[in-house]
Amino acid sequence: MLDGTVNTVEFQLDEAQPASLTNWANEPTVMKLKQDLDASKPAHDTHVNKVKKWNDLMAVKGASAPKHVKGRSSVQPKLIRRQAEWRYSALTEPFLSSDKLFNVKPVTYEDTKAAAQNETVLNWQFNTKINKVKFFDDFVRINVDEGSCVVRIGWQRITTTVTEDLPTWDYFEITDPQDAQFLQQALEQKAANPREYEDTAPEEIKAAVDYYEENEIPTTAVLIGYTPTPVEKVLLNQPTLECLDPENVFIDPSCGNDVNKAGFVVVSFETSRAELLKEPNRYKNLDRVNWEAASILSQPDHATNTPQEFNYLDKLRKRIVAYEYWGYYDIHNDETLVPIVATWINDTLIRLEESPFPDEKPPFVVSNYMPIKRALMGEPDAEILEDNQKIVGAVTRGMIDLMARSANAQQGFAKGFLDIVNRRRFENGQDYEYNPTQHPGQSFVEHKYPEIPQSALAMIGLQNNEAESMTGVKAFAGGVSGDAYGDVAAGIRGALDAASKREMGILRRLAKAVNDIATKIIAMNAVFLSEKEVIRVTNEEFITIKREDLKGNFDTKTDIATAEVDEAKAQDLGFMLQTIGPNMDFSMTQLILVEIAKLKRMPELAKRIEMFKPQPDPMVQKMKELELRMKEVEIMELETQAMLNQAKAKNELTKANQGDLNIIEQETGTAHEREMEKTRGQSEGNQNLEITKALVGKRKPEETKPDVEAAIGWGELSKSKRPADTGQLI
Repeated sequence: MLDGTVNTVEFQLDEAQPASLTNWANEPTVMKLKQDLDASKPAHDTHVNKVKKWNDLMAVKGASAPKHVKGRSSVQPKLIRRQAEWRYSALTEPFLSSDKLFNVKPVTYEDTKAAAQNETVLNWQFNTKINKVKFFDDFVRINVDEGSCVVRIGWQRITTTVTEDLPTWDYFEITDPQDAQFLQQALEQKAANPREYEDTAPEEIKAAVDYYEENEIPTTAVLIGYTPTPVEKVLLNQPTLECLDPENVFIDPSCGNDVNKAGFVVVSFETSRAELLKEPNRYKNLDRVNWEAASILSQPDHATNTPQEFNYLDKLRKRIVAYEYWGYYDIHNDETLVPIVATWINDTLIRLEESPFPDEKPPFVVSNYMPIKRALMGEPDAEILEDNQKIVGAVTRGMIDLMARSANAQQGFAKGFLDIVNRRRFENGQDYEYNPTQHPGQSFVEHKYPEIPQSALAMIGLQNNEAESMTGVKAFAGGVSGDAYGDVAAGIRGALDAASKREMGILRRLAKAVNDIATKIIAMNAVFLSEKEVIRVTNEEFITIKREDLKGNFDTKTDIATAEVDEAKAQDLGFMLQTIGPNMDFSMTQLILVEIAKLKRMPELAKRIEMFKPQPDPMVQKMKELELRMKEVEIMELETQAMLNQAKAKNELTKANQGDLNIIEQETGTAHEREMEKTRGQSEGNQNLEITKALVGKRKPEETKPDVEAAIGWGELSKSKRPADTGQLI
């Protein structure tokens, strides 16, 4: 009768349930999806058993705990845990030491601007939206403890709808130059300081700016009224990161060592009807789920932290287990695989749709601490330290038993050694009398702990040394040393370099997983981010990021560095400053100081050094000006002396040329001919003068004018066409 009732209820539920959740031509059923889940369980269970073993070794519980024997010690030193504790901070600090975790580089020149904006958004999200400290603590600890970590990347968006009286504006094209200037100033203020713009700019200016950004038409806005309008307010819009329990993750075992090649990934998670009702657009058929039969205890494959004896009694808050399937399926029946996501509770499908993520891959990233060849999951240090921990525990328990089985500090007296009175005096610390026939050294015994054999101490030291040598972790037990290289500085440095190389290898594997996470978040930002995001770059600088500007192809690099590497770089730069000395140009010194401050994890100091402009000393500046003037005077004197020397040289050259010319004229008779011509001209002038004087003395002035003119004419004629027989005046 009970079975019949149950069957009737199930039949009614199946009959009322819709035939499908989609309009796909080939919609998968819950049974087909569960077949993939069941097929992956053998490989999944094998790895989960290894993880449980490693966790038991670290916590010294379960099969790893020593058996309890009555009267014997059961202590077990946690060698693996001690090694892991020293490893946590060494691997976490490189990711948390800088606010700039990612460097995004463009693949093509067209993606340069988008790469810079993606780098800003990505670092801003990790610093403000994601609990970076908690994530990297969990990420590193899971890798160190379990050998692998499965990170699930998601997106969380929470909105609410409110009704607001929004102003209605009418726009008029700007004709006044002053209005155009106001609009330009508002645009510049919004670009430079968006927060101040939102707080101080008038509403009509904001409306005009918004209209200009949408239509690129300069206008003035005029308020014409208010209209009640439903407005969606975004309360939360950010990526999410979750480190999953490996017991709750089922991965396609045929993917090899690349999770991107997996045909499906199934994740079990705890939820409730109240949580599912918050997302009505995602989950359907919630009224078809048998909430009474669903519980955490009904799913033994799911690992939970909820106590088995606890659960809510009401249907709305009752904790149940749901399975989420991410994989590929031929939904269109055209022999093309399409990424899908499906969620079911028991046998009821409550979600079925195409994958919303833009990269069309399952939103999971797997990291390895120590990779295993041709395997997806890795292994931790516990795998190689198991024997060392067991040996240390066995030897330690033997030493404790040796000391515990001794009657330490107990005193024994030979019978008849002291009578009752003297025994009381002895116990009170007073002088006493003893039996003279029994010497106190032979009649009194004080028990002590036996000496621990040196072989036991040597064995423990050997195991600690071997453990530290295998892991490269210096847990201050004397394991990592330069004995293999010699007891010199070079040998010790070689041992430390070997340890740092192993640690850097682990860091590179973890950084690669973080790069894959960043790549998926960049793809999500270009789709799920708000159309505009105002991002704080510094305390005084804000920028606006547009979603459309984030698309492109990029290379992402995680900026990691260990404290030892940074210290070595800082020492090299400091030695460079000492070598060059104080005479180096301050701009070069400033560059080195900024880099040292960054390596020392002092970003504020680095910024202040970078922005520092040295102010010159007035006295030094005055001396430099005087020295400059003195140099200018010296240069002028040198230039003047050079001009004088040049003129002197030119004069000497002229004299030399003139001397050479005189010699030539003397040799050719030119000089004599010139001298004769000069004498002849002078004689003719004297002759004309005498003639003129004679004529002037005999005649009146008005009568002498023709004769004077004639004499002058004669003189001119005598130079060229004077007759040869001129002996008297004509």
